[in-house]
Amino acid sequence: MSSIRDISLSPSGEHKINWVKKNCPLLRSLEDDFRKGQPFKGLKVALSVHLEAKTAYLCKVLAEGGAQMYITGSNPLSTQDDVAAALVKEGLNVFAWHGATEEEYNEHISNVLEIGPNIIIDDGGDLVHMMHTKYKELIPDVLGGCEETTTGVIRLKAMDRAGELKFPMVLVNNADCKHLFDNRYGTGQSVWDGINRTTNLIVAGKIVVVAGYGWCGKGVAMRAKALGARVVVTEIDPIKAIEAVMDGYDVMPMHEAAKIGDFFITVTGCSKVITADDFDVMKDGAICCNAGHFDCEVDMAYLKENAKDIAEERNNIMGYTIGDHRIYVIAEGRLVNLAAGDGHPAEIMDMSFAIQALSAKYLAEHSGKLSSMLIDVPKEVDNEVAIRKLKFLGKQIDTLTKEQEDYLNASL
Repeated sequence: MSSIRDISLSPSGEHKINWVKKNCPLLRSLEDDFRKGQPFKGLKVALSVHLEAKTAYLCKVLAEGGAQMYITGSNPLSTQDDVAAALVKEGLNVFAWHGATEEEYNEHISNVLEIGPNIIIDDGGDLVHMMHTKYKELIPDVLGGCEETTTGVIRLKAMDRAGELKFPMVLVNNADCKHLFDNRYGTGQSVWDGINRTTNLIVAGKIVVVAGYGWCGKGVAMRAKALGARVVVTEIDPIKAIEAVMDGYDVMPMHEAAKIGDFFITVTGCSKVITADDFDVMKDGAICCNAGHFDCEVDMAYLKENAKDIAEERNNIMGYTIGDHRIYVIAEGRLVNLAAGDGHPAEIMDMSFAIQALSAKYLAEHSGKLSSMLIDVPKEVDNEVAIRKLKFLGKQIDTLTKEQEDYLNASL
């Protein structure tokens, strides 16, 4: 039961997945553990994550643990058809293809939900949203879910405040072994991988405007600085703005930054971060892209409706003439690191997906025992991933002596 582009592409996808497996020791160790323990035996798992090789290996690890996998992508431009084909060849259920229309994308989401999942693994919140609106009758079968992204966590918190969230969700993005590494080092590297391979332009000496100084923004700014750029940060949070200044970056409102920037990267999780007023004052040749989850941070609707001329300037780069100048947008304003690249490095996603896998296992083991709808990743799960990672890196740390423990725990 699958719906993909072309099963004959599977050999290429298998090569990609095998490369990821070689570079993901954490997931390999969990695959062995799950194969023996079968923590997901008899459970149906619906998953919507960017469908490329690292996600595919996570799916195989969960399947080795007994899960019946129903898989789709969380962004039509990040789905890799050869990877989807490889999973189907392995007997997993996949509903996704690259470049799906909005209607097709929603149909694929429906395909993985209508089977009645027990565990949901989401990236951005589309699975959870549709489950609560279109498939309410299936909610009693859901033990809980896991959310991968900052954007998805924001949506979950809004649902919880409104009393709308009907099953527990583990906030995977908030785990230390996720956001400290995936969001900072993963996003930092993969965003510039996508920009550099797509534009083939120099970064050194340019002005890079980073909108948002959360963990993802920190990573993007850090890598831009390392490439030789002058970095400008835009923020709405005064504390994060001070942090950006003390990290060595300039800080100003977007409209002022728009006048001087060469590259613009939005990383906020909000909408209309770069708007008509900003486009009007940009330099001729300014390049915009987005590293937030949804394609609404750069106001693409305005560009499409108001540009005097629109043309593809290079593969995955569209040019828009606004007034007397040309503005370029990479990957239609969708996630630049996935729609114009291969996403985060394998070693980074090894940690993030280990958190995902262990969080799903936690849900399976605590079925019916969780009183809250929003669940932080248990500290023991975070620590287990960190300990395993250090071991695979060949590193050791100190442990407290009994005397030190007594000292730290002594009351006044």
